[in-house]
Amino acid sequence: MGISDTHLESAEAHLLQWLADGRHGAMDYMAKHGVKRARPAELLPGTLRVISVRMNYYPEHAKDTDAVLQDGSRAFISRYALGRDYHKVLRARLEKLAQQIRSEVDCQCRVFTDSAPVLEVALAQKAQLGWRGKHTLLLSREQGSWFFLGEIFIDLPLTVDVSEDNHCGTCNACITICPTQAITAPYQLDARRCISYLTIELKGSIPVELRSLMGNRIYGCDDCQLVCPWNRFAQKTIEPDFAIRNGLDDVSLANLFVWDEATFLQRLAGSPIYRIGHEQWLRNIAVALGNAPTTTEVINALQMRQHNSSILVREHVEWALQCHSHRINSLTNLRAPLECAPLPGR
Repeated sequence: MGISDTHLESAEAHLLQWLADGRHGAMDYMAKHGVKRARPAELLPGTLRVISVRMNYYPEHAKDTDAVLQDGSRAFISRYALGRDYHKVLRARLEKLAQQIRSEVDCQCRVFTDSAPVLEVALAQKAQLGWRGKHTLLLSREQGSWFFLGEIFIDLPLTVDVSEDNHCGTCNACITICPTQAITAPYQLDARRCISYLTIELKGSIPVELRSLMGNRIYGCDDCQLVCPWNRFAQKTIEPDFAIRNGLDDVSLANLFVWDEATFLQRLAGSPIYRIGHEQWLRNIAVALGNAPTTTEVINALQMRQHNSSILVREHVEWALQCHSHRINSLTNLRAPLECAPLPGR
């Protein structure tokens, strides 16, 4: 943990430019909250300091990520989402800490865990928990980036920590590895191209030109973290709530695609994945199946959803089936298509 003041003028300017450039995509709430995100005292009047904390989440026994990513028939889910929803776990811990502070001194304080407009990375950097990496995530020399952040806003004039220096140097590995080139420059992220945004925040149709770049990533993307040299020093979590559930670290796309809504809701209760809903879950898997090797199992799984009640799901299933049709034809004609053709009229 660390402590910072509430002065975020530089971060506020960066936020406003990012919003003006439209890089938040369909995340309208980012623009709606405006500068409140960079002004803690507007969110909680009287706030003088922010206590920032980090908590490791990488599960100890997760399947090797490279093995999963390289097997197009398997589903890749961001490592943070393999266990229980971190909002509940971290918030409970922070609330205990806040209660202890209140019991010792008369003060007003409030807990946040990605639950309100807060510039978490900027505050954590000021609190000496790390520095903003070129992928825009917080990095630590001791812990890499596999951790969650949380905050306690408080009205006490606590002694503040010194901001962490940047240690990315000339490394551009995260920029180079990004499948969709969402990191447009060091410290610049275009959310509209980010696979985490496309699979989680975007509620409608995934842009056709980005689908084939998503591979088998059905919920989030960890590529920029997986390639980061600082994550060699990351520590795996000892928190039982972050242990892998439902074998989601190594499961076939076809198996997940047969889950009906009741199964989805039952198995993913308490998971961060739960909030995207069954329809979006199927949309994401349909894209991954379109990118998967052409097998009877994959084709049968897609055809099973061809007449799904959701227009959104049907659209992505048809795209995926077209991808496989092109591949089959290319083998027959001994030539490969340049890309999957978009659906007529799209």
